[in-house]
Amino acid sequence: MKSSSPRLFGDTSSRQIRLISFFTVSGLIFLFIVAGVISSSETKYQLSSSMLHDWITSFSTEAMVYGMGTENHYLTQVLPEESEPPAFSLVMFQFITSVKPGDIRSLLGGELPGFALYDAKIHVAGEGTNFTNLPVESAPPLDDLLKEREVPTEKLEIQDSKDQVTPPLQTTNGKKVAFIYHSHSYESYLPLLGLEGEKNADLANDGKTNITLVGKLLGEELEDRGIGAQVDDSNMGALLNEKGLEHGSAYDVSRTIVQSAVASNDDFNLFIDIHRDSLRAKDTTVTINNEEYARTVFVIGEENPNYEKNLALAKELHAALKAEFPGLSRGVISKKGKGVDGIYNQDLSPNAMLIEMGGVDNNLEQLSRTVKAIADVISEHYWGTEKVNK
Repeated sequence: MKSSSPRLFGDTSSRQIRLISFFTVSGLIFLFIVAGVISSSETKYQLSSSMLHDWITSFSTEAMVYGMGTENHYLTQVLPEESEPPAFSLVMFQFITSVKPGDIRSLLGGELPGFALYDAKIHVAGEGTNFTNLPVESAPPLDDLLKEREVPTEKLEIQDSKDQVTPPLQTTNGKKVAFIYHSHSYESYLPLLGLEGEKNADLANDGKTNITLVGKLLGEELEDRGIGAQVDDSNMGALLNEKGLEHGSAYDVSRTIVQSAVASNDDFNLFIDIHRDSLRAKDTTVTINNEEYARTVFVIGEENPNYEKNLALAKELHAALKAEFPGLSRGVISKKGKGVDGIYNQDLSPNAMLIEMGGVDNNLEQLSRTVKAIADVISEHYWGTEKVNK
């Protein structure tokens, strides 16, 4: 009698191979289907690197290290001794709801209309800077942006004695390398309009006497330091009105101005968008060596490919201001998401920046001192970079 055991074992092995092959092929087909669905879906639903970035960065570094440490215990050795793994329930709660335990902004941000306007990421906090006094962008009616007040000339005169200008040791030899513009050119300052002490901050807008004066001062100071600068003083309120657009489209309009500048001059490699904060004097004024300055904030748009380089530049300038003019810079913040631009035309250059120069209560003397300080650190950065590149 012949034994049937070899055939039995052979049948079992064959069935296992067929099952493995079936599940392997089925798995591959499933992955192809999923990939096809994702790639053919609407853009706003597609899985992108930015989405993965948002998911990852929503968790703390320690939580990520502990997660990877479940597979490789050596990874957790880099953490401080007092560090403890996060509770699994809290991690899952955050993953499912996108609400960060301990951060009320993550709970309210998606529920309160307009909350995003006051939300931002603080990369470097200057003296006194927190989430309650971040730069606020007001959106005045278009009619207010077109008004041009008659302002006494003495309001536009700098009372400080004019510094003796020393010829710069190095220059750009006539080349214009810095382009200064104003996406919200109508933003102004109450003292410049003869409204010093006015309680209504919304009155600090004007089609003629406005932030462009600060941009022109910065252009002059950069020129005094050997850096060729071109200042655009386009009336953004008038341009918006001509195009039938509202305040929210200001960055789209200023983008065309910057693009035209780039097309006409290959030498431009610094792009500075000057703004004015809507906060009051207590947050936007500082005294340094018995002189008052208008405080600054660097704002970076996270939704652009140059984000990391723009951020590095802003941090460098903030650090320089902190060293030379303690308390002048309120810090470096970034914005993205609904209700904000998130790009600020900074995708056009890795050397683009948006600077909030003071607030509605700052006067021309305070602004002038700040402009000189900003020109100092920008020129130090520029000539330092030029030296490295030679």
